[in-house]
Amino acid sequence: MRAQSSSSPSESDSVIPFAPANRHPGRQDTDQLEQAGQTILRLLHKAAGVAEANSQQALDMAQKLSHQLRAAENRIGELEAEVRTYQERAERAEQWLHKVYSEIEERFFRQPDGRRAGAARMSR
Repeated sequence: MRAQSSSSPSESDSVIPFAPANRHPGRQDTDQLEQAGQTILRLLHKAAGVAEANSQQALDMAQKLSHQLRAAENRIGELEAEVRTYQERAERAEQWLHKVYSEIEERFFRQPDGRRAGAARMSR
C-alpha cells in the first residue's frame, strides 16, 4: 500500500506508508523493524518507569497522610479528655457555689423567728 499522491501536501507529510515502495525484503527492512521494536520497548519501559514512580509517590503521600491522620486522632482524644476534665471541674465548682449560696441564704437571710438579719442588726 502507498500513500495517495492526490492528498494535500500537509496530509502527505503526516502519513507514513505502511509498506515500503519496493517489495523486496532486505537488510534495510529488517533494520527498520528492529528499530521500531526497540523504540516500542524503550517507550514501554519508560512508561512503566513513570507509572511506577507515580505509584510510589502516591503510596508515600498516602502513608504521610495516614500518619498525619493518626496524629490528629490522638490529639483529638487528648483534647476530648481535657474537655471532660474541665467539665467535671466546672460542675464541682457549680456545686460548691450552690452550697455556699445556700449556706449564706440560710445563715443570713432566714432567721428562726422569721426576722431578717438586716432587721436584727438595726435593732442592736
